[in-house]
Amino acid sequence: MSDLVAIVYPSEAKAEEVRQRLLRLQKEYLITISDAVIAVKTDSGGIKLNQLVNATAMGAMTGSFWGLLIGVIFLNPILGVALGAASGALGGALSDFGIDDAFMKELSASLHTGNAALFVLIKNMTADKVLKEIKDAGGTVLKTSLDDTKEQALRDALASATERPAA
Repeated sequence: MSDLVAIVYPSEAKAEEVRQRLLRLQKEYLITISDAVIAVKTDSGGIKLNQLVNATAMGAMTGSFWGLLIGVIFLNPILGVALGAASGALGGALSDFGIDDAFMKELSASLHTGNAALFVLIKNMTADKVLKEIKDAGGTVLKTSLDDTKEQALRDALASATERPAA
């Protein structure tokens, strides 16, 4: 079962920095991430989602490959690529992997303009080592599906970074 963690940061750059740290920790096998999305509240009041994987582009690329393959079989590879890319892009745009977009936009509506929320769907992790790596970034926990003791440990670790005076 996966756990959802949403942490608010003062800027998109800070949220991206933490996401990159988590991706580095994933390469070290300390955490397994299913999805990591940054939601930013724009000046106009809208919510922009910065997905880890662009499903539309991935669908277009996959569709192009299969379209080319089918096009070669029927002696019209150009038409096959075009139709494959179009149908793949449409399929990718309509699909939603990982965390539900509507859920993230609803939670992010309470953000202040310019703030960013990092939503991470975690399959498993070595909690103490992951917290040690991200606690200096600070942030405020918006929502989690962790049990109470793990959530409190996360809140305490992030709060310690904001209480410490800057050197």
